[in-house]
Amino acid sequence: MSAQTVNVGVPPAPKPIGEPDLPERRKRNRLPYLLLAPTLLWLIIFFVVPIFTSVSASVQEGSLDQGYALTWRWANFSDGWSQYNGQFGRSLLFAFLCTVFCLLMGYPLAYFIAFKGGRWKTLLMALVIVPSFTSFLIRTIAWKTILSDNGVVVHVLNDLHVLNFTSAIGFTVGNHVLASPAAVVCGMVYNFLPFTVLPLYTSLEKIDPRLHEAGADLYCSPLTTWRRVTLPLSMPGVVGGTLLTFIPAVGDYVNAQLLGNPNTLVIGQSIEHEFLQDSTGYPLASALSVILMAATLAIVLLYVKKAGTEDLL
Repeated sequence: MSAQTVNVGVPPAPKPIGEPDLPERRKRNRLPYLLLAPTLLWLIIFFVVPIFTSVSASVQEGSLDQGYALTWRWANFSDGWSQYNGQFGRSLLFAFLCTVFCLLMGYPLAYFIAFKGGRWKTLLMALVIVPSFTSFLIRTIAWKTILSDNGVVVHVLNDLHVLNFTSAIGFTVGNHVLASPAAVVCGMVYNFLPFTVLPLYTSLEKIDPRLHEAGADLYCSPLTTWRRVTLPLSMPGVVGGTLLTFIPAVGDYVNAQLLGNPNTLVIGQSIEHEFLQDSTGYPLASALSVILMAATLAIVLLYVKKAGTEDLL
């Protein structure tokens, strides 16, 4: 008869100290999802659903009186592009100029606050943010007074003969700044400048000032130190600031509406017109919105990919 081993009365292995029970582990695993649930629900209702609605409406046909039907009319995209390609290009141009000017103005400002602000850093950053507490419309309308023909700005530019050059390149109209592309870009730069300064300041403020001293000890000029040390370390702020400026600027139409003229129409104004003025324009307006979103997304992805390489420097 073969021998058999029988474990009788052997107690189970003790549970490691501090290890939670299975129900408790499951509860802990569900906790992050429960905390994310309100945010996910918000994104689904106010982001995902509107996008799907816009995409669906962009391939529909009909009118407000007769209703709209999903007919998969892809010609809405070609019609929208053929009618409003000029507005698309103008929106991208204004957004690009706004982003460039905001970066050229915002980087020195953020640099000064981060490294030279001292105990006044908080106050200086507050001064950057405070204008945003005022209504966007009021801030834009204020520029109609600043850039008026009898204002100081226009008089100074005329005395310096700057307007002769800007009019020659089509940036202003004669001796007037108001109701011109220059006025639109000025309003956009003013309104979106804080979106550039804040990420730049956050990135620059994390840089150890002793790195500048190390650069000087290695006989680097201030410009070389900035180019080889400060700029690469501040690139996350540059990328974040430019994206936060370009994305809302490309869809902005308030500045063009209040500070521009019929020759400065942007795609946002065309979308508004199709939505509010034309009873049959819902599909076309949705198609324009989808084209704008797709173009902006493609530009952003290309820029982010480029910003992740040394080619940008």
